[in-house]
Amino acid sequence: MSTVEIAPVALVESRILIIRSQKVLLDSDLAALYQVETKILNKAVSRNRDRFPDDFMFQLTSEELESLRFQFGTSNEGRGGRRYLPYAFTEQGIAMLSGVLTIKRAVEVNVAIMRTFVRLRQLLATHEELARRLDQLEWRQSEQDGRVQYVFETIQKLIEAPGPAEPKRSIGFPTSQLVSSAVAHRVFPKISCSN
Repeated sequence: MSTVEIAPVALVESRILIIRSQKVLLDSDLAALYQVETKILNKAVSRNRDRFPDDFMFQLTSEELESLRFQFGTSNEGRGGRRYLPYAFTEQGIAMLSGVLTIKRAVEVNVAIMRTFVRLRQLLATHEELARRLDQLEWRQSEQDGRVQYVFETIQKLIEAPGPAEPKRSIGFPTSQLVSSAVAHRVFPKISCSN
């Protein structure tokens, strides 16, 4: 039997939840995948509690359970649903389950679940790399935008029509001023003529 028939990746992915910033599967979802009753799974875990520290498995709080009920429409206590708070198993806890459950299917299902977690990690790494590259592109674009804006502003200043030109001052003495000044002061060089 292939792992795709045992526990399809899409089915496992759809059951993985993020609780307390960890990817987990609930005990009832694992029991369905292993094709055992939830109480049998939980009994096997309770007989081997030392194999499941808090980072492998934890029990949901009432608030977390209410949030799940609200999000996914799980049954209420008074309507034939669970009478206790469910357990959430992390990837390491799920790996430990195959040693606790004595059915052959447990190993096959765990292999499929581990492959799903690996696939999710690969997808996450790909997304993180894409996000990093996108950030770099955005930074480069904003840097280029600043440079392009500067070029446009400079071109705009060059294109704007200059105001009326101020008359240029010439260097030295203009000849017309010398002549008029000399006439006004009657300063002429004395020329002597000999007859």
